[in-house]
Amino acid sequence: MAISGRFVALLAVGIVPTVLFASGWGALAWVGLVLVAGAVDVLLAADLGTVRVERRMPRLARRDTTTDGTLVLANDGQRALRAVVRDMWEPSAGHTPLRMHLDVPAGERRTARMRFAPFRRGRRRTAGVAVRAFGPLGLAARQRVLDAPAELVVTPPFRSRRHLPSRLARLRELDGETTLQLRGHGTEFDSLRDYVRGDDVRSIDWRATARRQDLVVRTWRPERDRRVVVVVDAGRAGAGRVGDEPRLDTAIEAALLVGALAAAAGDRVDLVVMDDRVRGRVHGATRIDVVQRFGETLALAEPGLAATDWASVPAIVDAVTTQRSLVVLATSLDSVGASGDLLAVLPALARRHAVVVTAVEDPAVGAMATGGPGADRGGRTTGLPSAAGRDVHRRAAAARTLLDADGAADVARRIGVEVVRGTPEQVPPSVADAYLRAKATGRL
Repeated sequence: MAISGRFVALLAVGIVPTVLFASGWGALAWVGLVLVAGAVDVLLAADLGTVRVERRMPRLARRDTTTDGTLVLANDGQRALRAVVRDMWEPSAGHTPLRMHLDVPAGERRTARMRFAPFRRGRRRTAGVAVRAFGPLGLAARQRVLDAPAELVVTPPFRSRRHLPSRLARLRELDGETTLQLRGHGTEFDSLRDYVRGDDVRSIDWRATARRQDLVVRTWRPERDRRVVVVVDAGRAGAGRVGDEPRLDTAIEAALLVGALAAAAGDRVDLVVMDDRVRGRVHGATRIDVVQRFGETLALAEPGLAATDWASVPAIVDAVTTQRSLVVLATSLDSVGASGDLLAVLPALARRHAVVVTAVEDPAVGAMATGGPGADRGGRTTGLPSAAGRDVHRRAAAARTLLDADGAADVARRIGVEVVRGTPEQVPPSVADAYLRAKATGRL
């Protein structure tokens, strides 16, 4: 049973004079009358056993955006339902309003509109719907939590979408939809045209030249229906934070952008999310559903503390495709020692595929290495290092971190892997540019 503010106010009318002024039996009789009225009010309230809850809401919602849903309350009983309803969602679902007032006549139903503004990706659930049914006097109420399971999958925000139009324009140039024609090993034949000074002599078509008695060259366009495999590292490398977000979020943005771009180019895109084992897969996403399927799988990715099993990646890629592909390893190269397992498998991957590895840089480390603002340099004669000394140590540690990252990137490049380095804002568009370069040069 639940009581209302009105009930408390009426009790106070009798209790306060009794305590302060010892007003006697009249006040106590008033309190008893209020209690009896409250009990009768509860008895006259609608039976919550005859109340049903229905939902109409989307299954997916994008983080940092709003989406709407409805809650339907059906009263199958004989008494009118005067209810305060609270849908018990997790706070990160951003559910509003928190409480709804509904009056549902007997045998009818009423609908309440809800809005969700989730601020964390992942699977958000509700514990049920708490319904408080008041009697006609509004003094007291019955309360019950009705079982109404629901789930909202909050997908990543895909902030890097803003880079997609410019990359699609470059893709149309590569695809021959503008006057620009590109040539390269492994691309598809497009057409013949007259030789122009400066053309590569290797592109001359000698048979066509003999027929026309004039130099003719072949033009090419990037091949379609190629394979792109994106491996997102959800292990300990992805758990490290840069600013307010883990590195995994940068990998997710890069995967979404390159997936959308490759699917628009007519390539087949596959996604693997893994740490010490595979956590999620998307196979053969198309242009129509790549963002939705990638987003739904990546929404459930959480960085863990287990070391990523990089030794299994070549077999995982071979299980996806046996043809030459672009393999994007969305992780972070920190140092030769910390990234040793990853560097060990790169030669096997690079022999069969074009490989791109991401390396996320922390702007704070770069600022520290170049001498960001320090503490008080006055220095006091104590047993502790001075502020200036601490600042020197921080700069040295930051410089060592950057040198370690440079060393790991150099090792990967010598293997034949393209390394994309940058801040979390720079990495996703840079990975998309690496994909376009692979198309332009015929490596894909």
